[in-house]
Amino acid sequence: MGFLATIERVNSAHPWSHNDAYAGFILRHARAVRRHGGDTAVDVGCGTGNLLRALSEIFPNAIGIEPDADTAATAARRFTGNGIRIEHRNFGSEPSGAYDLITYVASLHHMPLRTALQDARAALRPGGRIVIVGVARETTKDAVCSGISLVLNPLVGLMHHPSRAARPPSHMQAPIAEATQSVDEIHAIANEVLPGIRMRRRLFWRYTASWESPR
Repeated sequence: MGFLATIERVNSAHPWSHNDAYAGFILRHARAVRRHGGDTAVDVGCGTGNLLRALSEIFPNAIGIEPDADTAATAARRFTGNGIRIEHRNFGSEPSGAYDLITYVASLHHMPLRTALQDARAALRPGGRIVIVGVARETTKDAVCSGISLVLNPLVGLMHHPSRAARPPSHMQAPIAEATQSVDEIHAIANEVLPGIRMRRRLFWRYTASWESPR
């Protein structure tokens, strides 16, 4: 069995969400927003709500927006009666200044980029933040990060989930889409809409970005 086939076999048996690697990044921003008085967070494309649960421990108001009906229903069942609100709809036409924190975790590439960021900016209160863990089309500039990720991925899977999995966990079963824009293309558009946005290539086929609304 070849090297790549062996890696794929281990990955399939020990799956883990690459988004989980960046939960700390998001929550650091969330706590900073809360320290400055922010009280409302929205996770756009919240999936089954793993991040939303953590955000609800920081913010009095935590909202998840999920366009997929089955995934939204799963999230709603998880959080019945604990104050977290799940909304089955697309993000857009939000009330002006509705949110202090807007997060996108592997969801932004499902949407028209410029429109989504314009909607987010309009919905953000002064001093609020947009925080992104994103997926981009790979280019040669991503080769080093991709190579390192390829080797580390099965090791992390084994560490987090040493038992073999019969199927991916429920929070990894939401619909997916191929990214069509590279990190450089995303940054060019994002910087037009959100001047000064900070963006970095990361391991595990992700990039991170953050932007703070002027006070």
